[in-house]
Amino acid sequence: MSTDTAITLPEPTAAERVRTVLARAVSLSLTTAGQDHDLIGMHSVDAGGRITLHPPAGSPLARQAAEAAHGSLAGLLEFTDIAPTAARDRVRARVTVSGWLAPTDGGDLRLDTARVWLRTPADTVDVGLDEIALAGADPLAVEEAAMLTHMADAHEELTRGLVALAGPRLPRGVVRAVPYALDSRSVTLRCEYAYGHCDLRLMFPEPARDGAEAGERIRQMLAPPGRCACPHHSSERP
Repeated sequence: MSTDTAITLPEPTAAERVRTVLARAVSLSLTTAGQDHDLIGMHSVDAGGRITLHPPAGSPLARQAAEAAHGSLAGLLEFTDIAPTAARDRVRARVTVSGWLAPTDGGDLRLDTARVWLRTPADTVDVGLDEIALAGADPLAVEEAAMLTHMADAHEELTRGLVALAGPRLPRGVVRAVPYALDSRSVTLRCEYAYGHCDLRLMFPEPARDGAEAGERIRQMLAPPGRCACPHHSSERP
């Protein structure tokens, strides 16, 4: 499938993508010396992107950290960004963070970050810690999942209308289109074919500051026809 992009779409930086993944993540996988932990609802991220874990008192992780030599425990954290809708190939990105976990007075584990990687279907990049500290998450990061699932479940007509905006730019043979991603600048549909898929990214007339504005931007795109249809294609085998 070919690429046919009318304009160059603004893309979030790697640091912004990291911050967005961290902002929406409710779980993570942690690997320490000889132990694997799946933590659900046990972490927080502060305004500077610093991660703190909140294991229950007496849990295996809390005990392991308390017994660690030199007062800190080496850890590798992985956050997986998964599309909330039932699309093909739902993993959109992975963020891996390495560092040392040190107990706080309150029983939490503060992560002293050493290195951060962002992995996407396109590539893997190291992201600077200073860049992450200065970057911000996308304004729609927390609202995205609810908005996409609502769009997929209750507004199929919006998906059809958005696909129609692409016109001849979208290769023929689409068997299904699913809302796949939403950010302050655009909405992305995963267009599935019998043997592969491509992503159709449609840019908003102007950035949205929250979910309500994002919904208004989509309505602006659909009426009247022909307004701001700028698809970006990436083909992959299933």
